[in-house]
Amino acid sequence: MISIEFLITSLIVVLVPGTGVIFTVSTGLVQGRKACVFAALGCTAGILPHLMATILGLAAIMHTSALAYQTLKYAGVAYLFYIAYATWRDKSAFTIDEKSSTKTAVGLVAKAFLLNILNPKLTIFFLAFLPQFVQPGSPEPLSQLLLLSATFMAMTFIIFVIYGFLAHAFRMTVIESPRVQIWLRRGFAAAFASLGANLALTEK
Repeated sequence: MISIEFLITSLIVVLVPGTGVIFTVSTGLVQGRKACVFAALGCTAGILPHLMATILGLAAIMHTSALAYQTLKYAGVAYLFYIAYATWRDKSAFTIDEKSSTKTAVGLVAKAFLLNILNPKLTIFFLAFLPQFVQPGSPEPLSQLLLLSATFMAMTFIIFVIYGFLAHAFRMTVIESPRVQIWLRRGFAAAFASLGANLALTEK
């Protein structure tokens, strides 16, 4: 059974801008609506490994093992800084081309997937968040956990796509101003770098 409390809490969590939202919005601006759907799909798929870690008990190990947590955390930090650097260095102009090749689609999904899978806070989040909404004494707690996770992932995908579509709605304004393009790239690069620094400085 999915409670109203779970839906409201999940909605708040998903709506708060983070790495996935920033990546999806930047993709929607630069590459269009179709591309932002692939970005949202990759971000959503990146939740699966954290869900499996929670189900298999790996989240508990990561929570107690400083080495395991720090290893994954700094891999995520390095990747965020890489994305920030690549965004800052990219000088190509924004275009109207809505065509997304298979290669581009796969690349977007893979990049978004890595952004989420390399965030150890997601695993700890699932460990602390989802079990609270599993009914005590339930004969099938695993089924409930999977249903809650599927609902959370569906909400993530839908809201991320909405973010991307909203960004796309302002795309013409961006395309018509090279100066706006420059500052947007710098803004996105700074946002990714800030998220990386925040992850590096955050304790469990």
